[in-house]
Amino acid sequence: MNRIAMKNYRYIKPGNGVRWLECLAVLLLIHTATVSAEDSISQNGLAIIVHKSAAVDDLSMQELRNIFMAKQQFWANRERIILLVRAPQSEERSYVLNSIYQMDEAQFRQYWIAKMFRAEVPRGPKVVFSAGMTHDLVVAIPGSISFMLTDDVTAEVKVVRVDGKLPGDEGYPLK
Repeated sequence: MNRIAMKNYRYIKPGNGVRWLECLAVLLLIHTATVSAEDSISQNGLAIIVHKSAAVDDLSMQELRNIFMAKQQFWANRERIILLVRAPQSEERSYVLNSIYQMDEAQFRQYWIAKMFRAEVPRGPKVVFSAGMTHDLVVAIPGSISFMLTDDVTAEVKVVRVDGKLPGDEGYPLK
């Protein structure tokens, strides 16, 4: 074991009292902070967010599905809808595929390839790789719509009601 590893090892040994308790506290905090996205969705819901200027405050589940499937490509004010979807392997994406698209990953990919092949859409959804990136792009791109954990929402984006309910409301459909 090298000197750095030995130095760090000394702090973890139970004989070092305070250092051992500090390590235990840090491990407990890390464990608590790693609540899965799935747990967060089931507890708080998944928020549908749009750019602040979007001319929408409330969508039915069917309207939301039509937007996410590019059956509706423009907002009421004729602004193009820019769909932002999390990258594969994220819990949020899996949840949206199940609840909104009602598809698995392979069906989702086939769906968008077919839509683009038939020239029904100019492009597929923009892929975002993190909640931070989702947030930043929705703030920056007028007409954009996406989804994120309710805990990650800030005042810089607009949260859309789904079937008249917000993520914290009883009976919210994306929970």
